[in-house]
Amino acid sequence: MRFLLVEDNPDLAQSVADRLSLDGHAVDPAASLAEARDCLAAAPYDLILLDISLPDGDGRSFLAAERRSGRDTPIIVMTARAEVSDRVDVLDLGADDYVTKPFDFAELEARCRAVLRRKGAALQTVQHFAGLTFNPLNATLSVGGELRELRNRELRLLEILLAAPERIFSKGQICDRLFSYAESVTDNAIEVYVARLRKKLEGSGARIETVRGIGYRLTSG
Repeated sequence: MRFLLVEDNPDLAQSVADRLSLDGHAVDPAASLAEARDCLAAAPYDLILLDISLPDGDGRSFLAAERRSGRDTPIIVMTARAEVSDRVDVLDLGADDYVTKPFDFAELEARCRAVLRRKGAALQTVQHFAGLTFNPLNATLSVGGELRELRNRELRLLEILLAAPERIFSKGQICDRLFSYAESVTDNAIEVYVARLRKKLEGSGARIETVRGIGYRLTSG
């Protein structure tokens, strides 16, 4: 999953990004609303983590504008304001959830998972396809009852492909979902992760097909 983290506190932003990256998520930090808008114009995101008090404006106005635009990317507001009226305010503006600063990283991760599930994103409790069973919440892949261990990038790649079987994903699209702007990535890196995941799918009816000159798709048979 690719997250946009809108937070002007560099220490907190780095800590959150580091924690989410451990789970294999790509995280693009934005220290202002202007940077956040630039990021959204350049790449699709699965989730936005949004601070309220930013140097160039109020995160609530950004939130309201996103909802008026019709964009339904899940947004979790991170706020130091703990009053009930503040929480009601951001939820009414269209936030999917909120966490109150200071927060525990485990709680933030759980809220991210819950929001993504509710939005019907690629993360579902359990997914079945062509003889494989995938549970993204505990990162387990089962093929014919045999558990296969997935590393973080392999896990995120499988999520992308399983979200739309038979759909062709270009290397660029996969790269956009797996890596942040700060990471230097080559086409070879994508090929390596595809090759690793193919091995993990062996024995099932699922396979990752290379569509020459276009990209990859998950198919059966």
